[in-house]
Amino acid sequence: MKRREFITLLGGAAAAWPLAARAQQPALPVIGFVYPSAPELSAGVVAAFRKGLNETGFVEGRNVTVEFRFAYNDNARLPELVGDLVQRGVAVITTPASTPAALAAKAATTTVPVVFSVGADPVEIGLVAGLNRPGGNATGITSMNAELGPKRLGLLHELLPRAVRFAVLLNPNNRNIDALTRDLQATASAIGKQVDVLTAKSTREIDAAFLALSQRPADALVITPDQLLDNRRVQLVTLVTHYRLPTIYPFRENVEIGGLMSYGSSAAERDRQVGIYTGRILKGEKPADLR
Repeated sequence: MKRREFITLLGGAAAAWPLAARAQQPALPVIGFVYPSAPELSAGVVAAFRKGLNETGFVEGRNVTVEFRFAYNDNARLPELVGDLVQRGVAVITTPASTPAALAAKAATTTVPVVFSVGADPVEIGLVAGLNRPGGNATGITSMNAELGPKRLGLLHELLPRAVRFAVLLNPNNRNIDALTRDLQATASAIGKQVDVLTAKSTREIDAAFLALSQRPADALVITPDQLLDNRRVQLVTLVTHYRLPTIYPFRENVEIGGLMSYGSSAAERDRQVGIYTGRILKGEKPADLR
């Protein structure tokens, strides 16, 4: 072989090496991220989730891919969204801040790991077998916020001992609505107070609820934990301020933007933990053992 031909052949082979190396690199693991609302309302949840994911060594676009699915406040779409992710063969499905999304994921697969965050007891609603050992393919975070309504009402009563009439705002689409209403009414009855229930399942209905409240004033208001109401925290704090209504919220993030008081966990920390759990599963841990 002539020297010039050898150099040409060697150069061509060297140029092909990077292409061959790239072709042999394994595909990045894919996380399916299911959120029941719209993308513009998920910014805080996504940021906290990414923070937790980064803490476990995973950075979106570098060594992991995230496929986002949004239901735009239509829970009937959740099974379809989750089913699509299962068919695509994602490594993990995450459903932060949504019991309906978590249940849809649990129903869609028994093999793909599911990481959830919910406000209710995950054993009671059928997501896991036990708190210490979840079993199955689902694990996650529970704030138990749905069970803290009586405590919130009690704190308002301590703050306003002369208050007679309280109002509670909740989303009628929340699966915990019956338990939330029953517990709050029982607590109010025990302390000799009245509770009026206001419902809202959209931005417009939140405005309407406060208009109704202005026509039949209450002494104070309890905001219940709900994904819709959490996403509309700025709207709620603005309305409460306008109507000068003492209010207690389920998350401290409401207080950070001007709310009076809260009792419950941090939404940002909840979503960060979902990211951490997701990263741990990507590293090989089993959801059945994560608690």
